[in-house]
Amino acid sequence: MPAEDFGPRLYGRAQGHTLKPRQAKLVETLLPTLALPKTMGARTDIVPDDMPLWLEIGFGGAEHLIAQAKNNPGICLIGIEPYLNGVAKALVGVDENGLQNLRLERGDARLILQSMPDAVLDRIFILYPDPWPKKRHHKRRLVQADFVDALARVLKPGGRLRFASDIDHYQAWALAHILDSGHFDWTASCANDWRMAPGDHFPTRYEGKAKKAGRPCAWLDFVRKQRG
Repeated sequence: MPAEDFGPRLYGRAQGHTLKPRQAKLVETLLPTLALPKTMGARTDIVPDDMPLWLEIGFGGAEHLIAQAKNNPGICLIGIEPYLNGVAKALVGVDENGLQNLRLERGDARLILQSMPDAVLDRIFILYPDPWPKKRHHKRRLVQADFVDALARVLKPGGRLRFASDIDHYQAWALAHILDSGHFDWTASCANDWRMAPGDHFPTRYEGKAKKAGRPCAWLDFVRKQRG
């Protein structure tokens, strides 16, 4: 399926190598049972009202997604990823660990956010999105002004947003866009607050490759301001 099928602004591949038989079977049988409801007019359409609801956008190989779900059984975690192979890896993790607190969607998070009600999420993770390093491609970056506004709309006041990247100019780009929106406060009070992995972070395979290549990672944590 071409990436464009998810929306006109989604760039990059939607599928890589052929799925293994087990993965293909899980995509066919398990993925539909984990999908978000077609109508999300209220929080209770997604999760019981007293259950925290987290979202990871672009979960890649699903290492962080599965680890968070395993270590936080009292929350419901939504994972959105356009790349079919990443979705298949997440499904294997769900199946192997018997996870009951994950919802999975294959698609463009920007379109899915549009269907969510206001102030529905308690936490959002965006870890190592494609940096589109060439200047002429910066418009393809996930973090844009309208996207930050969309994140703020679906995040509760006091909810938390974490952005991580190993690309210094994308770190600066994201920090500027998120703070310029006026919706978020940055929680860092010293350099170690963003240079060192937070205590509740679980590393990804991509992160390990970045560190081996000598690219330092940054973890930027924000809190959603109270709505005026």
